[in-house]
Amino acid sequence: MKMNTDGTKKLQRKRAKQLRKDMTDAERFLWARIRRRQIQGFKFRRQQPMGTRRRYGAVVDFVCLEKKLVVELDGGQHTESQAYDAQRTNWLQVQGFRVLRLWNHQVLTETEAAIQAIANALAPPPAPPAAGRPPRRGEV
Repeated sequence: MKMNTDGTKKLQRKRAKQLRKDMTDAERFLWARIRRRQIQGFKFRRQQPMGTRRRYGAVVDFVCLEKKLVVELDGGQHTESQAYDAQRTNWLQVQGFRVLRLWNHQVLTETEAAIQAIANALAPPPAPPAAGRPPRRGEV
C-alpha cells in the first residue's frame, strides 16, 4: 500500500500553523530573541515540519537550516515522553541535524544562558589538529 505523503505533508503544515498560533510562553519569549537573525546573523524558523510523521519526523520548535541546528524546548510533559523525544532526536541526527534541548524554565529564568547555549551550538567546531608532529611545549 502506497503512503499518501501529500496528505501527510498537508497535515504537518496544518499542525505547524496551529502550533505557531499556540506557542508556549517560553517559545514566544525565545522566538522574540532569535528571530530576524539576532544570533550571529543566522535565520531560524519556528514550528517547522521536518520529514514525515511516519518516520519520526514531526514539527520541531526552532531550526536553523543553514547550520542544521534544531532547538527544542521541553516542559514538564517531556519527562513522560523521553522515549519519543529520544526517537525524534535520533531521527533528526540521522538526517544530519544537531539537537539542542533546553528547559522552558531555563529560557524564562536564565535567558542569557539559553541564548549563549544556542550561540555556542551555532559556532563552527574547533579545527582538527594539523597533521604532522604534535606541538611542542609553549607552541600553539
